[in-house]
Amino acid sequence: MKNYEKIRRVFTEQEIKALESNPSVLRVSEKNITYSPAFKIAAVQANQAGHTPTEIFVQAGFNVELIGQETPKRCLDRWRKTYASSGDAGLLEERRGKGSSGRPASREPSAEEKLRLAEARIKLLEAENELLKKLEALERHKDNNELLASSERFQLINQVVRKHGLRRVIRYLCKLAEVSTSGYYRWCAAEEHRQLREAADERDFLLLKAHFDALRGKAGALVIKMRLERLHGIVMNHKKIRRLMRKFKLVAVIRQANPYRKMAKATQEHHTCPNLLKRRFDHGEPERVLLTDITYMHYGNGQRAYLSCVKDGATKEILAHYLSSSLKLSLVQRTLKRLLNRLDGEVHPEAIFHSDQGFHYTHPEVRSMIAKAGFNQSMSRKGNCWDNASMETFFGHMKDELEFKDCSCLQELRVRVNEYITYYNTERFQWTLKKMTPDEYRSHLIAA
Repeated sequence: MKNYEKIRRVFTEQEIKALESNPSVLRVSEKNITYSPAFKIAAVQANQAGHTPTEIFVQAGFNVELIGQETPKRCLDRWRKTYASSGDAGLLEERRGKGSSGRPASREPSAEEKLRLAEARIKLLEAENELLKKLEALERHKDNNELLASSERFQLINQVVRKHGLRRVIRYLCKLAEVSTSGYYRWCAAEEHRQLREAADERDFLLLKAHFDALRGKAGALVIKMRLERLHGIVMNHKKIRRLMRKFKLVAVIRQANPYRKMAKATQEHHTCPNLLKRRFDHGEPERVLLTDITYMHYGNGQRAYLSCVKDGATKEILAHYLSSSLKLSLVQRTLKRLLNRLDGEVHPEAIFHSDQGFHYTHPEVRSMIAKAGFNQSMSRKGNCWDNASMETFFGHMKDELEFKDCSCLQELRVRVNEYITYYNTERFQWTLKKMTPDEYRSHLIAA
């Protein structure tokens, strides 16, 4: 027991705050308490009057279990000696670590002290390196360059401090992690609240999982919310249910809407084609690779239009396009007719017409038109947008650069789309086309 009492205990952040609130304390570190001079003088005088050290400290509002059973006696022994030799003045000034003259003792540190100092520096460097690596690793896993939350940074700092047993480095580590020191201490003080919330989340999760399992994993947040209210009389916010489902990885297996269900049925007459292109969009010859796709455009008061385009894989020129308010088969048929008029019968003998596996391009009528025109039809693999990435890139640039959402009618939208495609083909320079426009690059390829 005596050996245990000699070990200096380390105060937690909550204990430090509790000690600092005592008016008899000037400051507190992780292992030391600095008492006020007024308390020291009053304690010595009370001890001389017959009060025990423990009584004096208890009356001053100290928790003896917290500061240690031997602390009152040890402090009074030291203060009595100082008071006997120097009176009130000795206790009004902190004299520990000083010689009789009051000046700091100047001596060469021993080999043991130098070793301890070197070990402390190594420990600090290891902690600094570990913290920076963990911060970088967590930031890499964030989506869309999202910054780490302050709570995540506080947690990393706390882990590093505990692992390496560091002292008096919180401010430095907070500066490295780009968070405030006061925020870190507030985070530490809220540990009990976080534990209570975690326990509450686990209880609520078990309740949610019972309903989730009862519906064989086919229940979303709103379904679970309704069941809680009807079967248990528990009102829980749907946002909280979604948070808990994300936290505990409850993913509902639900039916997804099929946007083409009302437009076409998958019958035996719809056949797909092999991927002849294999992502080689540029064959170095104009009009040899023709890419096509359909995109939607929201405009006006919740209205939607559909744009079908054909793009030259080599020159990136838009050869034909058609805008419609309907997704009917005629959308693609009219685009094909405009393409054939543009080519004027001069179809490359090895021309490839590439699209996705949408119902327009697998329909027998469209496939017949493509074959009669002399194109070799090619299709992307199912659910693989990268197989037609060049076409998707054009739609992305167009929606970024074209102001179309304020159009009041389809005719106005048509005018803007026509103007943009003319600009794209004739005025928009592209780095991958040797800094030329699509029209200029087409002329360059033909001349070459």
